[in-house]
Amino acid sequence: MLFDEIAGSWERAVARGKLAAETAERARGRLSVPERLEDAGPVGLAVEAVPEELSLKQRVFAELDRLFPDAAFLASNTSALSITEIARSTGDPSRIVGLHFFNPVAAMPLVEVVRGRATSEETLTRAVEFAEALGKQAIRVKDAPGFATSRLGVALGLEAMRMVEENVASAADIDRAMELGYGHRLGPLKTSDLVGLDVRLAIAETLAGALDDRRFAPPEILRRLVAEGKTGKKSGQGFYRWDGDSPRSDSPKERP
Repeated sequence: MLFDEIAGSWERAVARGKLAAETAERARGRLSVPERLEDAGPVGLAVEAVPEELSLKQRVFAELDRLFPDAAFLASNTSALSITEIARSTGDPSRIVGLHFFNPVAAMPLVEVVRGRATSEETLTRAVEFAEALGKQAIRVKDAPGFATSRLGVALGLEAMRMVEENVASAADIDRAMELGYGHRLGPLKTSDLVGLDVRLAIAETLAGALDDRRFAPPEILRRLVAEGKTGKKSGQGFYRWDGDSPRSDSPKERP
């Protein structure tokens, strides 16, 4: 099923003229989806992207460390959790690093490379080189709560959500203000829908516990939408209603 989902995303990109059909076909030939980590075989590196739960990531990294002792490095795609804490579950924390990609990964040029306390200079260099080999621009960030991007992005997104709660403006108008007034490619609420409101909630709770429980306290509207299963684009509804890749804003009376 995962193979079909990935291949389907390539087919949609081909249909939109974003990807050459030959490139998609070559990628299909290189992609394999093993059911278990044990079946992956020797790997040069691994990038984990399981949900934002520290204990879950630690279990995964303990397995990766055991199964692939010769991998150049093991990376986490976490957007807020401590790389240092994740690395504690391994026998060699020097080869653990953060590689925070952005959604949609194929289109977004940035990768945040996060150095944990024990991450070696060699691991950091290899991770940056890997990101650049994918055509991405890498920034190096210290292992601090929320790193650079999640801390700033979540702060802006949470304030935008509070403005919706307070009826300051509609979600669409708040986003339009940031897009046209400040040059943001996407407004903070549309971005939150794309990231996933459940992911935003998890990051906000992490930052509230690690930094400031008032500044990063999740707004009630965010908790309610997630509880209702309205997690953004992936569920079809969040601060916008989604028709595929197209967001549609509700009228003020229909706001979440």
